Amino acid sequence: MKKETKNWTSSNIPQRNNGLAVITGSTEGIGFEDALALSSAGWDVIVMGRNTQKGADAIAKIQQINPKAKVSFEKMDLADLSSIKAFSSRMIERGEAIDLLINNAGVMTPPNRLETADGFELQFGTNHIGHFALTAQLLPLFRKAPNARVVTVSSIANRSGQINFDDLQSTASYVPGKAYSQAKIANLMFALELQRRSEKHSWGITSIASHPGVSRTNLLITGAGKWSTPGIMRRFFPFLFQPQSQGALPTLFAATSPEAQGGLYYGPNQMSETRGFPSLAKIPEQANDLEVAQKLWEVSQKLAKVEFSISI
Repeated sequence: MKKETKNWTSSNIPQRNNGLAVITGSTEGIGFEDALALSSAGWDVIVMGRNTQKGADAIAKIQQINPKAKVSFEKMDLADLSSIKAFSSRMIERGEAIDLLINNAGVMTPPNRLETADGFELQFGTNHIGHFALTAQLLPLFRKAPNARVVTVSSIANRSGQINFDDLQSTASYVPGKAYSQAKIANLMFALELQRRSEKHSWGITSIASHPGVSRTNLLITGAGKWSTPGIMRRFFPFLFQPQSQGALPTLFAATSPEAQGGLYYGPNQMSETRGFPSLAKIPEQANDLEVAQKLWEVSQKLAKVEFSISI
């Protein structure tokens, strides 16, 4: 990254008069900040989530801040492949090019093993398989855009992540943090592999990964619980967490900056990437294992029941 963008903020987002952005998990937290910043820069933004009321509240809040914001809400549950299919079908029928997809939504460390509607472990199924399925089904609409980007949000938890093909769904053993780390390394490996395949097959998509560092959102409390160790840290030691608007910056940089490049990974630049301004993030060694990445892709296609095809 060039020196002049060292302290890049949302004020550096290029203004535009068109362009459709789809953001998962954007009724609150990092995703909401993404939606607010992009709509303020002139994007047409689709806010997505499972809760219609939260969606309406998010839209109202954005429009209160920016009355000219072009925002709408779409209900979709990433833990349900049929819900993802229904949303994607609506978008295909609409036929509008999608310029930007931010795979942001996530579930973090529920204390007990939970499953998606399709029987996947909740974190792996939501954070990885759900986004994998969504990206595949929207591929024809990315192809309609001149310079489409897909930004997939990972986490510094991926540093300890390993893809366990013998127990992807944590049925033999469920350790909340271990399952979360696996899901987040899968997010990063998906972003990198998507870029490689886009280049190979001329899909015209720029795929980039990002992470928010350690940010003050509700993810810890709604996942692990307010009395879990991370939940207690979030509630009683808030000074250790950067604001969610700051945590959104690496994703916004990856989504909009002319300097952001496909196949790279962006995160905060201070305190071991836990806080600060957007900068290149270090890719864990295991995320660069091409054999594992290719196998994960093939397994994910089977689990998600999708193929990456440009035809509508």
